[in-house]
Amino acid sequence: MRAIAYQTPQPITAETALVDIELPTPEPLGRDLLVEIKAVSVNPVDTKLRGKAPPPEGEWRVLGFDAAGIVKAVGPDVTLFKPGDAVFYAGSIDRPGTNAEFHLVDERIVGRKPASLDFAAAAALPLTAITAWEMLFDRLKVRDGVPGAANAILIIGGAGGVGSIAVQLARSLTDLTVIATASRPETAAWVKELGAHHVVDHSKPLAAEVAALGIGAPAFVFSTTNTTEHLPAIVETIAPQGRFGLIDDPATLDVMPFKRKAVSTHWELMFTRPLFQTPDMIEQHNLLNAVSQLVDDGTIRTTLAETLGTINAENLRKAHALIESGRTRGKLVLEGF
Repeated sequence: MRAIAYQTPQPITAETALVDIELPTPEPLGRDLLVEIKAVSVNPVDTKLRGKAPPPEGEWRVLGFDAAGIVKAVGPDVTLFKPGDAVFYAGSIDRPGTNAEFHLVDERIVGRKPASLDFAAAAALPLTAITAWEMLFDRLKVRDGVPGAANAILIIGGAGGVGSIAVQLARSLTDLTVIATASRPETAAWVKELGAHHVVDHSKPLAAEVAALGIGAPAFVFSTTNTTEHLPAIVETIAPQGRFGLIDDPATLDVMPFKRKAVSTHWELMFTRPLFQTPDMIEQHNLLNAVSQLVDDGTIRTTLAETLGTINAENLRKAHALIESGRTRGKLVLEGF
């Protein structure tokens, strides 16, 4: 089967940072599905791994997490899907990735592809939808209010992949006032279109921007990017006894300033359930099916921003470079081989 992989972590400007290769088609065992990949999207985790995570000596590492495709075969213990089913999912960080013609994935982290979307639009959703859903409802528990706080959430990086779906989920599934940050006219328009009640500029003093809204201190803050830079403003902005969540990778995170306000800090990593085979791992299957239904009902929409062509090394290098620029909005997708 065709695949895109690397052997040595390199800058994306190197021609061998990602290359086209041939690999054997894998066989499904246990609860695995063998999925024929129709479309993939690229996430910051792809670029981070490519830059620092070498495969074992002499082996290839295939990246890619988000995918949409068709089930071609199933392992003997599979009960949720059958060959021919159209699916979407985000894979697991400890297994070969989706940048290949065929891919193995545990059925418990796979959902039914939204019937109203083509494969490209569906592939934009899984990783970010899981991340946003788990942060909002499993980590921050946004349906449980904070006494005395404004019933509001501040989403830092609202126009990014995760922010774009978090804004929609918070707006459509909760009664929160949704405040999203964006620093350019086009990204501000994007998050407003997705349902944010207010848009503030994170390139300006963020605490003052939020205070100027006049709604009070928000109960929840969800930081998707540049947490270290924004942490002092988050400490100032969030309500006493509020809940703060983050998903990026600060070199260090000093949470001591939160002590005075008794603010709780929550990490979200959507790979945790499959990585540790947690007893509730099937919740990712359930939430992806819920997201699929929300899309088909017209409640939320795909966050696909641009399709960059077919799935090959050249186009994946372009996608990685765009992600590393830090100026993308929504999701970048590649479709077909």
